[in-house]
Parts: sequence; C-alpha cells; structure tokens
Amino acid sequence: MTSEDGALLSVRGLTRAGIDIPDFELTPGEALAVVGPSGSGKSLFLRALADLDPNEGELRLSGAVREAMPGPDWRRRVTYVPAESGWWAEHVSEHFADWHAILPMVEGLGFPADAGDWPIARLSTGERQRLALARAFAQAPDILLLDEPTSGLDVQMTLAVEARLKDFLAAGGAMIFVTHDPAQARRLAKRCLRFDVGAATEERPCR
Repeated sequence: MTSEDGALLSVRGLTRAGIDIPDFELTPGEALAVVGPSGSGKSLFLRALADLDPNEGELRLSGAVREAMPGPDWRRRVTYVPAESGWWAEHVSEHFADWHAILPMVEGLGFPADAGDWPIARLSTGERQRLALARAFAQAPDILLLDEPTSGLDVQMTLAVEARLKDFLAAGGAMIFVTHDPAQARRLAKRCLRFDVGAATEERPCR
C-alpha cells in the first residue's frame, strides 16, 4: 500500500544530532544508497529512520504519520539491520519465530538446511550478517534499513545477498542501505545520499 502520491516512505525535515537530511521519498521497488566517510552520520541516519534515537521531522509510511503508529509496529515495517546484530539465544533457529518458514530464504543466502542447529558461537561475521538479513525478511517489512549488509562477505556471497535484495524490491519493498562500495551502490540504487560531516546531499545517479 502506498500514499496517494505513490510514496511508500516520505521523509520531511528530518534532523538527528545536528545532521541535516534533504527531504526525500521512496516508492515501491526503489533503493537509496547512503555513502560517505566513516563518522559522517550514516548509521545515525538509519537509526533515526527506525525511530531508535531522538530525532525530529515528519516521516510517513504509506501516508500514515510515524506518530500514529506504535513504535514496535513502525520498527517491524521499517526494519533496521545494523552492521553487527544482537544474538541472545544459543542456537540459530531460536532467533526465528518459524525457522521452517524462513528456511528457503536461509538456503538462498548460502546456508544448509541444518543451519538452525548451529550454535551462534560458531558463526563467522559474514554468516551473522546473512542470518541477520534473513531475520529481517522474516518480519515481512515494507522498508529495509541496512548498514553495510555485505561488508564481511566475499564476492560470491555478496552477489547472492544482492539477488535476495533485488527480489525484495521486485516484490514491492523499498530499501535504504549504507555501503562503502561505489559499484554496489550503482548496482542496487539509481540515487544516493552522500554524507559529509553535518549534512547530506542527494546524487542522481550514484557516482
């Protein structure tokens, strides 16, 4: 479902910790890359969109203002996946409400069917990244907010993750993702927000 003007996500006047963000909208199937040097506010921007930190501005999802929605509902539909996600149980499957339902996605991300039995302690950084993404998909979000989702992956696994993200976009989702790889930004997005300290500017196309 979108707003009357076709926007899935609308952001107006967003500020967080002194970072000025240009107004923008995302339509179904659209991705926005977030680029810039470390420490310029990219992760803070994603956390503001997810309403995890204090921020100001008008955010609308399918036309509904953020304040009209309980926080947990907003964060389920606008799902944030940090660079390092939390893991609270001993085994992989314990982090999913229905492991068998998400298994096709998990296998598409390069895992065997018995990965649910693996202890979290055995996972590499890249495996944790991919499973965190699967956990996000399990929430059936409208918007994915991804902080460097492939930074710990080799080329083959990076392309596998990108294929799943393209499937998500093709199904009508939208995505905002931080990347330090200009080629990845161009593969997945037609426009970027380029951050510098204190401000961000939009680029079409991504450089």
